[in-house]
Amino acid sequence: MSLDDQVSAGTRRSFIKNTASFAAAMLSGRTAAAQTSRTVAIPGGPANMINDMTFEDVRKLLDLSPNATCGYVRITFVSKHKIAAGGMPAPFADGRPAGSALYFMLTPEEPVKLHRIRNDQLYHYYLGDPIEVLMLLEDGSAERHIVGPDLRKGHRVQLYIPGNTFHTARVTGERRWFLGASTEWPGVEPADVELGNPDVLAARYPGVAPEIRSFPVPTRP
Repeated sequence: MSLDDQVSAGTRRSFIKNTASFAAAMLSGRTAAAQTSRTVAIPGGPANMINDMTFEDVRKLLDLSPNATCGYVRITFVSKHKIAAGGMPAPFADGRPAGSALYFMLTPEEPVKLHRIRNDQLYHYYLGDPIEVLMLLEDGSAERHIVGPDLRKGHRVQLYIPGNTFHTARVTGERRWFLGASTEWPGVEPADVELGNPDVLAARYPGVAPEIRSFPVPTRP
């Protein structure tokens, strides 16, 4: 074998060896990635703990109290920053906190009662079943949304509710409770809350009158 033939053979052997090593490394990496991507259910882990929790467990752990409009509630934040009187137009001209937030928890027996607040607000999903929200907008239109965890089904984990929008919400699902939150700006004060009359609103929104009347009335007055 000539010198040129020996060099050529050595080059081929080196190329084949390097190619085999590269392929083995790629296969090893894919196997590791596949193992890493698997979801492992750990007995007693956080997911199972949440599944085992009852309405009473959550209510007690978060110290939630019955509320006139939103099932069970605990206010978690009222901003220390104040908007001074005259700093905003009516109906906030007398001043307000810059923002506020609360937990709220619903059951089939304790839905969101038909009401509105003057303030813009954002609903947030945390745990439990989804809720169906019916919104009666000031322009005479109505919207229905699901606040919940299943993004593939079009659920929203956040829902914006414009100020002065009458709305109501009920639990849908098997767990029979919903835990979420509401954040508001400016911060809510008692004067900002107004209960709605289903008959009056059904006349004002005839296109969704049956839906307005189909939402359950809370067991508490």
